Amino acid sequence: MATATVHALSTGSLTLPERFFITPADAEARRTVPSLSFLVQHHAANGKTTRIVFDLGIRHPTTAYPEILQKHLSTRAPFSSEPDAVASLAKGGLTVDDIDYVIFSHVHYDHVGNPQVFINPRTKFIVGPGALDLLSGKTNLNIGSHSFFESDLLPLDRTIELPDISSHPRKPPQAEGLSSLNWISTLSPFPHTIDLFSDGAIHIISAPGHLPGHINLAIRILPTKYIILAGDACHDIRLFTGERDIATWVDDTGRHCCIHYDIPKAKETIGRLAEVQKVGMEVEGQDGRKEKAEVEVVFAHNWEWEEEAVRRGRFWPGQL
Repeated sequence: MATATVHALSTGSLTLPERFFITPADAEARRTVPSLSFLVQHHAANGKTTRIVFDLGIRHPTTAYPEILQKHLSTRAPFSSEPDAVASLAKGGLTVDDIDYVIFSHVHYDHVGNPQVFINPRTKFIVGPGALDLLSGKTNLNIGSHSFFESDLLPLDRTIELPDISSHPRKPPQAEGLSSLNWISTLSPFPHTIDLFSDGAIHIISAPGHLPGHINLAIRILPTKYIILAGDACHDIRLFTGERDIATWVDDTGRHCCIHYDIPKAKETIGRLAEVQKVGMEVEGQDGRKEKAEVEVVFAHNWEWEEEAVRRGRFWPGQL
């Protein structure tokens, strides 16, 4: 059976005003939170190891952001871009040249880091459906200053955009060593997933609501234990527990804003994630029979999870 390991990476932090994320909220409350990234190592049955970095966090230095994003980031102070992905990988003896794939949960500024440091031609980037239209400006959401995107963020000749679910069926993109990258339903209760290596070890999950192309990763670290890296499916754990609702606000220009572009879909995604963490996930065991697998859901900005992970040695070169 193929296996995979997951290792947290420190890739910066920023401070979030509560009122932009949950309701009801304390109008003055602010919390400094991580922008977590992860190293995922896939160990195939033939002994080959494929290394993936999921998200890149805050860009270092932050002055490398376009002016509009620097201005937005100034409203999220205090913030930090250190360590970045390069420094965090080095703690376990890896460099950017050791990375086969960078997968983005989505293309918001606090998750994309600095892709330009991954210059090895064999390193490929994977984004969800619709992400390239955001980057090119073809899609304009107009939902807040956090949603400014850079047209030159990624090298297009090394970038794989997953197929649009609604346009199925069509020939999916191909990548050496990966599956057909077509959406199927093999991981209940998620209706659209991709078995990345066709061996059940790593699934890409379509996780709509936050941003077009928002995806999660489900990694089997034991026969009956999965980690789901849930990106920005929610920013405040009280949304996950049902204690709060998703916030909206009106900006200085009178524009109605929300951190999620599609609130109903965001709620559906949160609900599915909450369900699997509570009751587990039905998977196929080594003998072919269905069995329950424990699931741990990890959000990119969960400061409580980060504090516990530091104590437990779950940051690279440690593992989850």
